[in-house]
Amino acid sequence: MNRIDKIQLSEEVLREKEAQYCSHGDTAHYSPTPKFFQGCEGSFLYDREDKPYLDLQMWYSTVNFGYRNQRIVEAVIAQLEQLPQLAGQYLHEEKVLAAERLAIECLRAFGIKGRVQFNVGGSQAIEDSIKLVRIATGKSLFMAFTGGYHGRTLGASEITSSYRYRRRFGHFSNRAHFVPFPYCYRCPYDMKLESCDYYCVKQFERLFETEYNSFWDAKAEEPEFVAFYAEPVQGVGGYVAPPPEYFLRLKKILDERKILLVDDEVQMGFFRTGKFWGIEHFGVKPNIVVFGKTLTNGLNPLSGLWAEEALISPQAFPAGSSHSTFSSNPLGTAAALATLQWIEQQDYERRVSESGAYFLQQLEDLKKRHAVIGDVAGLGLALRIEVTQADRFTPNRPLADRIFELGLAGGIPTSRGPMGLVLNVVGHYKNVFGLAPCLDITTGEIDLAIELLDWLFTHCTEEP
Repeated sequence: MNRIDKIQLSEEVLREKEAQYCSHGDTAHYSPTPKFFQGCEGSFLYDREDKPYLDLQMWYSTVNFGYRNQRIVEAVIAQLEQLPQLAGQYLHEEKVLAAERLAIECLRAFGIKGRVQFNVGGSQAIEDSIKLVRIATGKSLFMAFTGGYHGRTLGASEITSSYRYRRRFGHFSNRAHFVPFPYCYRCPYDMKLESCDYYCVKQFERLFETEYNSFWDAKAEEPEFVAFYAEPVQGVGGYVAPPPEYFLRLKKILDERKILLVDDEVQMGFFRTGKFWGIEHFGVKPNIVVFGKTLTNGLNPLSGLWAEEALISPQAFPAGSSHSTFSSNPLGTAAALATLQWIEQQDYERRVSESGAYFLQQLEDLKKRHAVIGDVAGLGLALRIEVTQADRFTPNRPLADRIFELGLAGGIPTSRGPMGLVLNVVGHYKNVFGLAPCLDITTGEIDLAIELLDWLFTHCTEEP
């Protein structure tokens, strides 16, 4: 690989410096010896000794289109040489054209006209959506799912179900009302999909049956909770997809009760699931779509949202309602425009569907060989492996941790030589591997992934 000369300091020295000088508040190592990487290409990361690691999480579904995608990199370099910096009060072509493409995509998907606003990260775009909803409704109470994750800024934390992310920051008077997510493998109501008739939706509907549930004023025809935040497939919650009719049934209730649907596509957007927007699989029309991560294929911290015209018109959301110095920065919008142009020239709907089906079949075969794999599932290339005890149900976090750490240690024997494996541990019990490989992953790379996973499950299960 061609790259900058290696830093001479050892990893041990650098870890000591990190322990002394870096806040640990902005990172999570998941390993006692955090890994250093120094190169990347396609589906692979390379350590400081140039050893390869197949990446099955791609920076939490940020680099969907491969590390160092030359088309997108070249667009950023060209922008760097022409107009790398510009205050947001002025305009530049790339911002307008990127917004146009995203608005047209939403018009195609949902049949609704709207506008796009940019920001610097997924959490910040969630904050913008909160402002939109509050201005539109005059209220600040929202609903969200258990297991949902929408970010760690203060507003985003209010609608993220994990108390761990909120407890150190004082009382959240606007904390969301959390609704059980239809996690059918671990149904919160202990039912089976084939016989439950969407019991979870019926339980949600009951919240509005009487005024004493405090969700609906029948006389005024006004809800107390005015927006529902949802990921089409839960990311941090375990890469869990809802059953086919769930969102359709939920959206009917939301529409009847005048509750807005905010679709968080930060992880699942841009063909991760095989559709441009993950929510498209379920046939519903959100009022707001939030996106980020792979908007720039990881080359710039740019995010944004689309909202229907009634919510985001200049009259409803006037100039200065929300702003960040680096939102719609020229390098970011150039990367976003190049990413969107790249997508237009590919056939990801077909390719992700085919690759996802092949990968899932290989995971099903892997499950047959290992009793400690309780569940495998997926939508497109958003896939999951639930690690359990031999009963195929009881969560087994220690085993998941061992597999994760040994994968990062590298040196796993494969048909392509020694290699490492980069995984992402997610789920309610931190026992799920959420797989988000490069959308251009080859059949050979999928086979390599299964080879690595097979070795890791075998080796780690044999340990006392």
